[in-house]
Amino acid sequence: MGIIDTHSHLYLEEFDNDREDAIRRAQVADIESILLPNIDLSSIDRMHALCDLHPNFAYPMMGLHPTSVDKDYPGILRKMESLLHTRPYCAIGEIGIDLYWDKTYLKEQKAAFEEQLQWSIDLDLPVAIHTREAFPEVFDSIYKIKKDKLKGVFHSFSGKEAHLKEIKKLGFKLGIGGVVTYKNTKLPETLMHASIEDIVLETDSPFLPPVPHRGKRNEPSYIRETLAKIASIYTLSFEETTEITRRNTYELFKKICS
Repeated sequence: MGIIDTHSHLYLEEFDNDREDAIRRAQVADIESILLPNIDLSSIDRMHALCDLHPNFAYPMMGLHPTSVDKDYPGILRKMESLLHTRPYCAIGEIGIDLYWDKTYLKEQKAAFEEQLQWSIDLDLPVAIHTREAFPEVFDSIYKIKKDKLKGVFHSFSGKEAHLKEIKKLGFKLGIGGVVTYKNTKLPETLMHASIEDIVLETDSPFLPPVPHRGKRNEPSYIRETLAKIASIYTLSFEETTEITRRNTYELFKKICS
């Protein structure tokens, strides 16, 4: 029974020199599957190539990352939408709203997010949501676009208890990665208000490496550090935590079961 990394950008240039070695390390670390969220048009071919090399191990998502949204987003979404029926995707992602870096295209980000939420309803796929300093805006869009028909995960969750309560009310999962291991994070305390059944594991590699790997490039094999921390928060064994988070993942990402 293996671990599933529900969010990794293993196709990025940071892995060009040792991608196959990173995959072998992941498999040695009992990683059974890796889910790959898309970023923009430039990342699609790389993502597809990795999935074609490793079927039944690497699974693609399709979506436009909020920090890649600008005034030209309608044309980009048309191109992405045209790909949705050309191969199986396990989710719509990585999509959302990010107001940390720039608020210039807030209107466009919101419109792009809502259109992609509709894709998920039309195709009966979960969504992988990126939100940074934008929880109110993201919640507003979800309620606008038929909240009862949407399902998904808040990727790299590091919000407050109030955000957690709203996410639980929506029935979404929490994607937990390396941040939960950081010394000054309040995330472990926040997660005490959640259940282990609410959680799926992720790395967001090559970003956000867990302790003791901070300062290095993150990779899927490091997910074991996050899993161990989650196990300690809920006073479960490593094996129990693996089983429960794996089950949570298969309940949400049904396309990786088929």
